[in-house]
Amino acid sequence: MPQISTSDFKTGMTVDLDDGLFTVSDFQHVKPGKGGAFVRTTLKNVRTGAVVDRTFRAGEKMERAIVDRKEMQLLYRDGSDFVFMDSDTYDQLTVPGSTLEAVAPFLADSASAELVFYGDEIIGVDLPASVVLPVAETEPGVQGDRVSGAKKPATLSTGHVVAVPLFIETGEEVKVDTRSGEFISRA
Repeated sequence: MPQISTSDFKTGMTVDLDDGLFTVSDFQHVKPGKGGAFVRTTLKNVRTGAVVDRTFRAGEKMERAIVDRKEMQLLYRDGSDFVFMDSDTYDQLTVPGSTLEAVAPFLADSASAELVFYGDEIIGVDLPASVVLPVAETEPGVQGDRVSGAKKPATLSTGHVVAVPLFIETGEEVKVDTRSGEFISRA
């Protein structure tokens, strides 16, 4: 793996440290009036999601992790696992549900997702900022109950429950934010 220096840091870069694989979320070069310069960083563990603050000496060397991104399509769910197909080679890949736990509520059959690989290991999934999903079940709106801003729970086709406005009915498609899991608009 290529060696990089702290002066090469960029947001989103993945580094291989002794205690795991981390993505650089934020960094700041600091040159105090006295003493040597250093780099203050915020790192996110790609496997556990834990966020840590770490300080490095300026010019310190470390290993840069080479990660590959591949656009794949979700074919179907097999129990708790997900089966993806590579859009270019048509190869199928089974991904354990525990790897996709955070994004599973937003993955509908035939949805596209960008899988992030480190070697042969899947370390993450990138989804678009929002997805359109059909409402599988919700209570009907009551005639005359039109309070401004009122919400009701709706179960989406993936099993995710989201608060929607009273006018949304079963079978309609809604746009959902994949970062917060909240209703955005009617599709």
